[in-house]
Amino acid sequence: MHHLSTLPKLFSRCLVAVPFALALHASAFAETVARYGISMADIPLTTGQPDRGAGAYQFTGHTIYDPLVAWESNIGTRPGKLIAGLASSWKVDPKDNKKWTFTLRKGALFHDGSEFKADAVIWNLDKVLNDKSPQFDAKQSAQVRPRIPSIATYAKVDEYTVEITTKTVDALFPYQLPWFLISSPAQWEKLGRDWNKFASQPSGTGPFKLDKLVPRERADLIKNAGYWDKNRMAQTDRIVLIPIPDALTRSNALLSGQVDLIESPPPDVVPQLKSAGFKLVTNITPHVWPYHFSTQPGSPWADIRVRKAANLAIDRDGIVKLMNGLAIPAKGQVDTTSPWFGKPTFKLTYDIAAARALMAQAGYSQAKPLKAKVIIAQGGTGQMLSLPMNEYIQQSLAEVGIQLEFEVVELETLYLHWRSGIKADMNAGKGISAINLGYVTSDPFYGITRFVDSRAIAPNGVNWGGYNNPKVDALIDQIKTSFDPKVQDGLLAQVHQTMVDEALMLWVVHDVNPHALSPKVKGFIQAQHWFQDLTTLKM
Repeated sequence: MHHLSTLPKLFSRCLVAVPFALALHASAFAETVARYGISMADIPLTTGQPDRGAGAYQFTGHTIYDPLVAWESNIGTRPGKLIAGLASSWKVDPKDNKKWTFTLRKGALFHDGSEFKADAVIWNLDKVLNDKSPQFDAKQSAQVRPRIPSIATYAKVDEYTVEITTKTVDALFPYQLPWFLISSPAQWEKLGRDWNKFASQPSGTGPFKLDKLVPRERADLIKNAGYWDKNRMAQTDRIVLIPIPDALTRSNALLSGQVDLIESPPPDVVPQLKSAGFKLVTNITPHVWPYHFSTQPGSPWADIRVRKAANLAIDRDGIVKLMNGLAIPAKGQVDTTSPWFGKPTFKLTYDIAAARALMAQAGYSQAKPLKAKVIIAQGGTGQMLSLPMNEYIQQSLAEVGIQLEFEVVELETLYLHWRSGIKADMNAGKGISAINLGYVTSDPFYGITRFVDSRAIAPNGVNWGGYNNPKVDALIDQIKTSFDPKVQDGLLAQVHQTMVDEALMLWVVHDVNPHALSPKVKGFIQAQHWFQDLTTLKM
């Protein structure tokens, strides 16, 4: 855990030093600084591929680094879309739909001054996909490999062109690429080929450079004045990321002026923050908070009646109240407004009588409960109010004869259990039969197909519960071979409908990703995504 006792000392030192420094240099140069209290226990990995899940990409991912294909995360009024990153364009080969050509941007420089070219792309793909390459990094590979499962082979065509071949035809492939970030081969060589040294002196092509890293305490990002995208220049000179995993401590840091903005304030403190002049920002976020069930033989959740009963036992409006309105009840993996929602016949309502009847049919009751073990996180970006929400679910399920036991772990440990899949010793071997992890649902691959494709069972992907349905696999094959978005949408709706009708998960709520800001903070745009663009932040 973070040593919170060091926070006030750390800040009192800063607060004494800063006014004096500013007084000396005010006329010449006043550095603008935004201090951001983040909900993680540590600074995510800084070497290129962040750890600690999707939420970490806004901190040490798309700040220091760029992907080939980027995501528009500086617009709050509509969902973002894929945009050009370090690749200025990409196209699929009309003769062979497995081949994709990427035309690279000219003139993009790494923070160490070396130029970004095709060799760097190949080097980075080897860094995470080729364990025989000298630069292979197991830590980064573990993070990104499940996110780019379609890549089979890759080759340099010329200095500014790269060709990537996918394992099968995959129209959704470009959606995988915002997660693959590119670090500097020259810097890695310069630091003696040492990823540990690289972590404190990283070099990407991104809009920020890392100036300072104190694990579990802070990371200072400073503006990259030489950034290639002049439309996305950092509006703040320095952003200090401060890990404060406890929500109440985070709010107190904001109230006392130790930080300028925080994510995930505790809902019951929101009225106090508002009355003290702080601004609450929320947005529709394609993100769902579910229990992902094991459907393996012998799992307590293998019986569809039990899965449906669990979904009917939850008062989702009650959870929204617990969250002080900072959530939206879930009716499935995606929101009903999504083109992929479809027309499921199973409705996620609150119906205790129906839930008890289903449990009775399955042979259980409050007197003779079904027992299940769920692995959950103590907190972290994307996990909302993990412990209070899980306790609420535990009490609700007990009412219908489902007795839950929790294994509570740190977020990064939870991700390890997730990537390993249900059949791993650390899961099935420990009697774990469900996992609670917030899921990004912003695109078809991230939101839907990766959870139900039988070919994405670990170690090939994150179909955690081992779901295997040949009809769904056939639909996914059609989605991957159809390059028409309308056709894709119709097929995705059929897949989602099946997920809901089979109650594959216990879907609870969608997040609204709340942030609380000091009145000094301007230009914070909350995207409808877990990716956020910190370049817009102004003080």
